[in-house]
Amino acid sequence: MSLLARLAFPLLQRLPPERAHDLTLRALEAGILGRWRAADDAILATRVWGIDFPNPVGLAAGFDKDARVPDAMLGFGFGAVEIGSVTPRPQPGNPKPRLFRLPEDGAVINRFGFNGRGLAAAAAKLAARRGRPGIVGANIGKNRDSTDAVADYERGVRALAPLVRYLVVNISSPNTPGLRDLQRRSSLAELTERLLAARDAAVPRRPPPLLLKIAPDLAPEDCSDIAEVALNYGIDGLVVANTTVARPPTLMSEHAHEPGGLSGRPLFEPSTALLAEMYRLTEGRIPLVGVGGIASGADAYAKIRAGASLVQLYTALVYGGPDLVRQIKRELAALLRRDGVRRLADAVGSGVADSLTGSRTSPL
Repeated sequence: MSLLARLAFPLLQRLPPERAHDLTLRALEAGILGRWRAADDAILATRVWGIDFPNPVGLAAGFDKDARVPDAMLGFGFGAVEIGSVTPRPQPGNPKPRLFRLPEDGAVINRFGFNGRGLAAAAAKLAARRGRPGIVGANIGKNRDSTDAVADYERGVRALAPLVRYLVVNISSPNTPGLRDLQRRSSLAELTERLLAARDAAVPRRPPPLLLKIAPDLAPEDCSDIAEVALNYGIDGLVVANTTVARPPTLMSEHAHEPGGLSGRPLFEPSTALLAEMYRLTEGRIPLVGVGGIASGADAYAKIRAGASLVQLYTALVYGGPDLVRQIKRELAALLRRDGVRRLADAVGSGVADSLTGSRTSPL
């Protein structure tokens, strides 16, 4: 970490969380926090959807909603950066305060409500970085007051598919009323069919993979339906999982019962259990991205062994700072070598009980 970043990080921790986030984005845009990316350990390289990732550790959506600093975040060592969620029209989101640190729990609660500058602003930023190295994906959402959710997502796909390496359809944020209803089978099949058609029309040759981001609070029948739709309609992958509306009784912070989505350490176990279940239900046939509570190399390795081809984090950066990315990669590489794993892809799903018939099929 640069000296300036080392000095700035503890000062940012003393500010209200949303103010600290805004200042961080401005500093990154201005290039005053420095970049210190070093070459990745070769054992961390992996190929997913025909894309060569230098390492599997990505930045989750939410940090950079408007594609303001993807290259700066790649410079901190992430294997990929996901911008968004981006809605078709700009919207302010929910009233403030809407972001709460839970330091005793290693967690955060947010109820932003898809605040952002909209598709035109994000698309302009992404178009301006064309030709630059690094894997950048986009996460798309719908406007709060939209009367046609599928049309909103179609707009997002058409605008951003030509500009990014992969697309994620966010149907699982708890902060937009009715959004999670799109995870139901009757809605999901139509949504998937229309969005794949929109993507293929926008990028006829080698279109970017299209993924669904799902909630950690799903009923068993919902999990089965999502897996079936993903396999039958040709969804390229699942992001498992978004923030949770659950409030574990172990939470200690005074903010524990604020409305919104809970992320961070308390989400690790339930999201990893869901990840393993989705790996079983999809029979290892499509790549999964493991998200939720990752704060160490051991956490990342657990997600990979539960079926994740790639992992993402965000909340842990609030407490660990950007040096955490290098630490996680170093620890993950050591764990792979400890277990005699020759390439990262060989570890994917290795910890899942072999409930599949025959030998497991690699999702790569």
